[in-house]
Amino acid sequence: MADIDGASFLSGANAGFIADLYARFLDDPGSVDESWRRFFDEIGEDGSTALAESRAPVWERAPARPNGNGATAAAPDAAALHQATSDSIRALQLIRAYRVRGHLEADLDPLGLDKRGPYPELDYRSYGFAKSDLDREIFLNNVFDRERASLREIIAILRRTYCGKIGVEYMHIQVPAERAWIQESFEKRQHRPRISAVEKKEILGVLTTAETFERFLDRRYTGTKRFGIEGAESLMPALEAILRRGSAQGVKEFVIGMPHRGRLNVLANFVGKPYAAIFAEFQGNSTNPEHVHGSGDVKYHLGTSADREIAGRTVHLSLAANPSHLEAVNPVVLGKVRAKQQQRGDEARRQVAGILMHGDAAFAGQGLVAESLELSELTGFCTGGTVHLIVNNQIGFTTAPSAARSSPYPSDIAKAVQAPIFHVNGDDPEAVVEAAIAAAEYRREFGKDVVVDLFCYRRHGHNEGDEPAFTQPLMYRTIARHPTTRQLYAARLVEEGVIAEGEAEAMAARFAARLESEFEAAKGYRPNKADWLEGAWAGLAEAPDDDRRGDTAVATELLQELGRGLASVPEGFRIDPKIARQLDARRAAIESGEGIDWATAEALAIASLCTEGTHVRMSGQDSGRGTFSHRHAILVDQESEERYVPINHVRAGRAAFEIIDSPLSEAGVVGFEYGYSLADPSTLVLWEAQFGDFANGAQVIIDQFLSSGEAKWLRMSGLVLLLPHGYEGQGPEHSSARIERYLQLCAEDNIQVCNLTSAANYFHALRRQVRRNFRKPLILFTPKSLLRAKEVASSLAEMAPGSSFHRVADDPAALAPADQIRRVVLCSGKVYFDLLKARVAGGDDRVALVRIEQLYPFPFNTLAKLLARWRNAEIVWCQEEPRNMGAWNFVDRRIEQVLSSIDVAAKRPRFVGRAEAASPATGLFKRHVEEQVQLVGDALAA
Repeated sequence: MADIDGASFLSGANAGFIADLYARFLDDPGSVDESWRRFFDEIGEDGSTALAESRAPVWERAPARPNGNGATAAAPDAAALHQATSDSIRALQLIRAYRVRGHLEADLDPLGLDKRGPYPELDYRSYGFAKSDLDREIFLNNVFDRERASLREIIAILRRTYCGKIGVEYMHIQVPAERAWIQESFEKRQHRPRISAVEKKEILGVLTTAETFERFLDRRYTGTKRFGIEGAESLMPALEAILRRGSAQGVKEFVIGMPHRGRLNVLANFVGKPYAAIFAEFQGNSTNPEHVHGSGDVKYHLGTSADREIAGRTVHLSLAANPSHLEAVNPVVLGKVRAKQQQRGDEARRQVAGILMHGDAAFAGQGLVAESLELSELTGFCTGGTVHLIVNNQIGFTTAPSAARSSPYPSDIAKAVQAPIFHVNGDDPEAVVEAAIAAAEYRREFGKDVVVDLFCYRRHGHNEGDEPAFTQPLMYRTIARHPTTRQLYAARLVEEGVIAEGEAEAMAARFAARLESEFEAAKGYRPNKADWLEGAWAGLAEAPDDDRRGDTAVATELLQELGRGLASVPEGFRIDPKIARQLDARRAAIESGEGIDWATAEALAIASLCTEGTHVRMSGQDSGRGTFSHRHAILVDQESEERYVPINHVRAGRAAFEIIDSPLSEAGVVGFEYGYSLADPSTLVLWEAQFGDFANGAQVIIDQFLSSGEAKWLRMSGLVLLLPHGYEGQGPEHSSARIERYLQLCAEDNIQVCNLTSAANYFHALRRQVRRNFRKPLILFTPKSLLRAKEVASSLAEMAPGSSFHRVADDPAALAPADQIRRVVLCSGKVYFDLLKARVAGGDDRVALVRIEQLYPFPFNTLAKLLARWRNAEIVWCQEEPRNMGAWNFVDRRIEQVLSSIDVAAKRPRFVGRAEAASPATGLFKRHVEEQVQLVGDALAA
């Protein structure tokens, strides 16, 4: 059967047929075709009224009404009832069409350039009605709170509701209760309290501060980039409406993310950053006190936080700093919200909420938008809904919407998660406030994402020095003639008698005078403290300049207790036989104190932290089981699929361990976990890649946030990235985690990069992340085939009191006297075991193998003490990666610096490894083996 979502079949000739068909559907849904069932189901909440009279017994039908002469009309005959039924059904289809498509004829564009409609589905004639039918009453059974209404009245209500300054998209939502709530909110808006004169003046005041602030900056710093809000000033009353309604609903904190456009206005006029501080930054002064390190960032990337008092309630606002990489901040904000909810014990997710602002081109074009939306209702990532505000400039830099997206609206991607979308004309501030309030209320009611699409324009170009008329001459000719939103609203309030003539300009003049005073104060403004190490970060400090081992050892008795718990399952839990054997092996290792493999060491580290009261959170694709089936942190009953996490049962009263299988997303999830780590330094936060090079998909987060966030914005993070790495013949995509990329980012003590070779060192590396008084991100290259290997296994004694993390691992073998050592092979990671095996096979005791476990911060002093013993030895750096990859280009000069500081013959290291290559690894296993044998042989050759 043809698609029946349109309206062409609802012609007058078909109306009677549809009425009969609908009657059959109500009696027995199975008696009509599947496509008709779907159609009638969609109108179910209203369609049941259509035949109310015609199906009821005579004594239950609506009483006869007086006719025009005052006499009682005769009871309707069958034909009249059929006509009434047909009218009702056709009217309901018209109503449904407006609910679905009414936004297409809404008055949304402030510039009037977007010519919309008419759309046949919204024309009453498409449903078999004629002009002569406009005043005929139709039975509605309380739709719009009306028992009956004429067709003319119905159309007027629909136009007012769906085709005014707000256009609502919600019929794509599959949950009836959500659709009904939105329908009720907008179709019965006449029952809402009207905006009072006081509130109207407050809206005008918000617009005045927004516009005057931008004009002041333009006058004082003409031509300086500021990415002003001009053309989208209604964003500010929208934010105020969300703040005030949220506060009344019990929200105690909003975490905000936004691009650079309008950021200075939001910083100053919404969050409350001092005007003098912003003016001082324009004058070239630092954001932070002189004693605080860091590069800083441009003023329209900075964040801040402050408290606002709303009707006697304190609401904390934090605006996240972010780079020019549009939408990259989205998952960071979501992670911060989730962490703050955890800190407050906000399981209902009502006390902390996120607000994300977007540009139209970025919302439609950036993949991180879809990744972030995808997190919105996932158990491990949901935050109880985010309010999205799209600042719809109707242009992206110089790109028109027709070239920027394939969908009608920039917001269409949000339909993937069934978010309602409220389009609104930015030149009607009251409509903007109404849409913003509806968004806040929807989030509160359903705990889901919601979008406000603010149709506006960009008065200047992409920035204040750009000439937009080069590419959009007609648009910018219109903008040049177009009054500002404040001017339009002020004139409206004068016409309504809310304010007197000239009052709006006086308001602007008073605020301009205040800005002049702040401008003078800025000349002597100096920040007196840095915006960090407060709140949840209180008690933490900058990293000291020492070995920074931390207190990471755990009592042997506790390790044994935890180990036994990790190897146990509840009685009656039907575990897979293979997993049972793994647990038996784990139990045996714990009892003997030897052979603790990688996964067991990890579990002991996490379990001990939880026992000590530290919350641990780990996410990643397949992280519960582990890509290589080694972790099994989540056990699954083979009959019921009930899940059991042993770490959460090893001891009563311990902190929680969250282990989360994430969606197939890198940038979104890494950004989320980074945001979580920003807000909660007391939690150990880990993200694991399936294979190390999959983190390439999160490069923007790693480059712009993780590695540089502390230097740019004074934002510390203790996030751990677990990146499986090692050359084992699996081809170009599953061999290298791109060590060289992370080492290239290393400077100013910003991150830690480790490539470990023992389970015990892994244990200590994890624990020291939260057992020191500072936080640094940890990039940890993890094994694959070695996860269960005896070579990496450790003893409990290496985790017990007296043990700690080792940045350099000395050669444990019995070697020739130090002066007879002919070569020292320095290496990192898996290649060590290939070298060790070959050395044992060759019986050469004059070659020392030294592992650099921590590549950054580079262990200059420790390495110098080791190498000083071997005065006559040649120094070789051996790696599996090609010469232009791996650690070589990073360690080369650093090893040379170490050698120059000690009394040894060697002055520079020699490289041994694969030749330079465009691809990280060969796809041919045979060639891989040949290359591996060659590089190991070269490293050890006499």
